[in-house]
Amino acid sequence: MEKIQANIKELNSQIQALQEERAALTNTALTNTNVESGENDSALAIVEAYRRQARENPQIAAELQGIDRALAFLEKQKHQRQTYLNQSEVFSKSLSQQEEELEAAKKIAQTHAQRVNQLAGELATEIKLLKACADELTPMYWQVYYKPFITGLKTISVPHVRSDREVWTIVNRIV
Repeated sequence: MEKIQANIKELNSQIQALQEERAALTNTALTNTNVESGENDSALAIVEAYRRQARENPQIAAELQGIDRALAFLEKQKHQRQTYLNQSEVFSKSLSQQEEELEAAKKIAQTHAQRVNQLAGELATEIKLLKACADELTPMYWQVYYKPFITGLKTISVPHVRSDREVWTIVNRIV
């Protein structure tokens, strides 16, 4: 960014120098063609003086034309760099805004993850208590109903959210 700003300043100084050079050449040429400010200030007279000066001094006219082309080129480059700089600033601002929004969303997600882990801990405790009841009741239940009281307790799992600060993972812990 600083390099582009320095480049724009350099272009501005070159443009200003060329404009001063053009003004000096124009004043010199007009003075040489005898157009004085008090002589005839009408727009037609000034236009005619420029035309006469171009006919009488083709070298100065060519030099002025070259300066005009150089000015147009430098202005175009300056405009391109300013456009790039403006786009970079907009992108930078939107990126920082996105980062702020992301941090806020991550805090909300962290709160939810903590709640999931808390509920998973409570659920694991309840499942262990249910297993203990099932272990105690199953022999009597078999005697009365000829089937198990609860099945599937060996493979029960609860979710657990963990993070390495960049990637969050939900794993299933077997109770």
